[in-house]
Amino acid sequence: MTKYAIIVPDGAADEPLAEFDNKTALEAAQIPNMDKISIEGRQGLVRTVPQGMDPGSDVAQMTLLGYDPKRYYTGRAPIEAVARNVQLSPHDWVFRCNFVTIADGKMVDHSAGHISTEEGAQLIRDLNEHLGSDNIRFYTGVSYRHLLVFKGLDFDVQTYPPHDHIGQPVEKILPRGRGAELLIDLMARSQHLFDNHDINKVRTDLGENQVSSIWLWGQGKKAKMESFEKRFAIKGAAITAVDLVRGLAKLIGFSLIDVPGATGFVDTNYAGKGAAAIGALDEYDLVFVHIEAPDEAGHNGNAELKKKAIEQIDKYIVGPVYLALQKYDTWRMLILPDHPTPVSTRAHALEPVPFAMAGADVKGILHAGFSEANAAKSGFRIDNGFELMEYFFKS
Repeated sequence: MTKYAIIVPDGAADEPLAEFDNKTALEAAQIPNMDKISIEGRQGLVRTVPQGMDPGSDVAQMTLLGYDPKRYYTGRAPIEAVARNVQLSPHDWVFRCNFVTIADGKMVDHSAGHISTEEGAQLIRDLNEHLGSDNIRFYTGVSYRHLLVFKGLDFDVQTYPPHDHIGQPVEKILPRGRGAELLIDLMARSQHLFDNHDINKVRTDLGENQVSSIWLWGQGKKAKMESFEKRFAIKGAAITAVDLVRGLAKLIGFSLIDVPGATGFVDTNYAGKGAAAIGALDEYDLVFVHIEAPDEAGHNGNAELKKKAIEQIDKYIVGPVYLALQKYDTWRMLILPDHPTPVSTRAHALEPVPFAMAGADVKGILHAGFSEANAAKSGFRIDNGFELMEYFFKS
């Protein structure tokens, strides 16, 4: 049986940056293992966000897992609800609930200084006590990422992800449409609740960003997807620290492998993820490793941090997994970001992303290192991104 590994450095693709002498973070980074896979294997470009859809990680991750978002996508929050074991009826609406920092009327930080899960859990308890009801309930997630479920209510509303609107006036990105007034009211009431909150007093003393408000977005109804094993006859496992990918993995029947110290930020346990992936290969046909760090560095506008995260992924995950695959008779490995997160804009972008694959019967086109430019030079392009998975297995 062929063994497969997919490594996803979230948001790693970028634009040329002045601080890197007009190179992208991928080009500036020391990534000998990604380069080796690209040189010995095959690289190209894949469009992970279909035309007409927003470049969210939810859409992009669904695509690269081999599922057409235009068929399966019902919103980001319903996917994360699966990860949190939040039970939804077909009529419930669930929203992603961020803790954010707003200052001078602008969105300053989509993560409230990457607030700890412990602090977030306390704030969620307070939100339920003061703003919750039989029809409105908040659910704890990880760090700044939480959920809000509405029962017996209906929405036709446009919302805006805070990480794509850093530095913009909040009044321009407030919810719009049927039910928007309820969402705006809850956000305003949360601001009163958080004002002078004990957690914010401590954060102020420590010089950390305040939790100014909740931010509601990514809404949808209950999600349902087909089994990955039924579609591809492949038994898979996923390693990730974020609920979005955990939810997708559960929806398609992947096993989840927890790694101590995996944070969904640049301080994550890279070596632990690499070791867990190697261990999973003995039991599973496919191991899918997602690393959020480059995306968060992009949202923070920090090019050096993004470059460092990419280098850590290459050293502690890509290299060891690539080496471990060699002990199997046949294997394949695929590396790709889900979408670009340019440091200059601090937001997700629509452009296609580079991918590189190597292993059994994979023949190269352009024997060059892994980068956006080289992937484009290869001339190999997959426009329906969800088809990449089948190509990876069967080409």
